Amino acid sequence: MSRSIKLSVITDEVSQELARVIDFAVNHGLEGIEVRTLWNMKPHELVDKAGEIRKELESAGLEVSAIASPVFKCDLLSEEEYREHMDILERCIALAKALDTRIIRIFTFWRKGSLDQYLDQILEKFMAAVDVATSEGVVLAVENEPSTHVNNGRRLRQFLDAVSKPNVVSGVWDPGNDVFDPEGEQPYPEGYSYVRGFFVHVHVKDGRRVDGGYEFTPVGEGEVNWLEQLKALVRDGYTGYLSLETHWRPKQLPRELVELPGGEAYSAMGEYASTICIRNLKSLLERAAGEGP
Repeated sequence: MSRSIKLSVITDEVSQELARVIDFAVNHGLEGIEVRTLWNMKPHELVDKAGEIRKELESAGLEVSAIASPVFKCDLLSEEEYREHMDILERCIALAKALDTRIIRIFTFWRKGSLDQYLDQILEKFMAAVDVATSEGVVLAVENEPSTHVNNGRRLRQFLDAVSKPNVVSGVWDPGNDVFDPEGEQPYPEGYSYVRGFFVHVHVKDGRRVDGGYEFTPVGEGEVNWLEQLKALVRDGYTGYLSLETHWRPKQLPRELVELPGGEAYSAMGEYASTICIRNLKSLLERAAGEGP
């Protein structure tokens, strides 16, 4: 297997208990974890727990790949929500620095229409976050998320080009999210062709469209075409993290939990599902490294 690519798992895809997340990471040979929710607390609520988290991770030889913040999963037109999320960003930055990671995942507000329609309004608010990130020395990694204005790879590239701050604002490429793109983009090779070289982090999930909706699947069993996507990452020399964001459960999670994941209800059966998915991912990555382009 190519180990220039590192592996991590998002905390609440396994458990709300840090000890169980650490055990999972160690047992599956991962290099890190990505912090979303722990102990039923959101990442911006974990600042006071940072010392404990860091101590336990260091003892296990693990690092933090990113902070999976919910920043700007909010209403673009609500000044109250905007101010709240700017405060959330400040606290997620504090957590990131305490846990020795520079990458903070961020979004582009709940989708009201196309990015073309709302780009100027989004940029007006987003640039304040860019100023904060610049002064703090962190990277804001914008994720393609169908429920937001950056809903696919093409829109992610469009947004990054508009911001034009490559040292401060980059992407989280999530091919699994692209399966559900309302504009119908195909994750690979179409979506990847837009974002290639424009992301610092990759989320791993899988799914498929069904009867006008969608469902999540174990990694490698959906429509992402993960084998070819992984071959491309290996070929292109990607050396960041593949971070497992399982989402699939034996019983599909309700939409509201998928869009704002976290807590015990979200993590239920997570360890079982993530065990299947991490094994699939490692097998696919080994094949991708062995088969080449």
